[in-house]
Amino acid sequence: MKQGRGGGVPRFIRGLCAVLSVIIGGALVLGGGGAALAFYCNAPPASLPEFIPQSDSLRLEEDGRVYLEVRSGESAIAVGRRLELAGLIKTQLFWNLIFRLDPEYIKSGTYRLNYPASQLEIRAALVSGQQILHRLTIPEGLTLGKIAALFESAGVCGAEEFLEAARDGRLLAEYRIPGRSMEGYLYPDTYLFPAPYPADQAVRALADTFFKRLEGINGAALISSPEELHRRVILASIIEREYRVSDEAPLMAGVFYNRLDIGMRLQSCATVEYVITEIQGKPHPKALYDRDTAIEDPYNTYLIPGLPPGPISCPGAVALDAAFHPQTSDYLYFRLMDSQAGRHYFSKTFDEHIRAASLYVKGSAGS
Repeated sequence: MKQGRGGGVPRFIRGLCAVLSVIIGGALVLGGGGAALAFYCNAPPASLPEFIPQSDSLRLEEDGRVYLEVRSGESAIAVGRRLELAGLIKTQLFWNLIFRLDPEYIKSGTYRLNYPASQLEIRAALVSGQQILHRLTIPEGLTLGKIAALFESAGVCGAEEFLEAARDGRLLAEYRIPGRSMEGYLYPDTYLFPAPYPADQAVRALADTFFKRLEGINGAALISSPEELHRRVILASIIEREYRVSDEAPLMAGVFYNRLDIGMRLQSCATVEYVITEIQGKPHPKALYDRDTAIEDPYNTYLIPGLPPGPISCPGAVALDAAFHPQTSDYLYFRLMDSQAGRHYFSKTFDEHIRAASLYVKGSAGS
């Protein structure tokens, strides 16, 4: 076979290799340039911009951290536009390219960015869903309205949205609550919530905690009828607003059960305060007078015998335990005798109850 001049290598093969060398070399040059361009675009600006448009959804704190809120339904492109306008990324074109190559959804919520941060680092934070969690402490004995106000002040959800969710008939049916709201079934505790957070999910979180804690207090309560459980929760809500020293809570529960057994009115000041503050919307009274205990309302246990229609607060573990484990006694009355220590005097008869009041007045006058 006849061979060419290429030392045994056919001419067309040598030509093909030369073309391929040019193509590969050019690709390497272009690839290196592309990589350098990508590295440049991804890197954060050399310094923080002199001015960042401050808003509820994008703000710069004094510690140099950037707080970014991704609104519900907001696209990655829209977020990139805001970041570029604020000067937090060099170009939105690279941001869009990232999400085109890997179209993972960003998650709504509030994020804290440790700036400076590359575009890839910002993207990783937004698709992770690792939002800022707000610590929210709900004290024992708060009413539904006051809990809703706490959620709004923490920026978790609006008070009206929270109240609407807590009164949703479907949610009440799901938890087998025979009342008009979730009041009494929202457990007072410390919670961590992202912001914003759906109001119905916030209500569920508190209700789930309530039933979980209730199982530890009295497991049989979970298999009792909803009406019987509701009765206990109502009483626990009253005890929560009456006791000051935990060891007196079971004794107070026993007093209330004794009154219920003989058809005697509970005459709880806490129920009258509930009428004034939560139903009439007036400031909390410093003292109760005859005109207050005479208010005609189903929640006024000075006028209406038996339990009120629903809970008057959200009770904690002490009050719930007392409602399920009352201390047996013959007492029908109790009266605060030591306001500093929170101690009450328990008595069996009304005459003894009145004498205790006289002793308290004399002690206060002589102190």
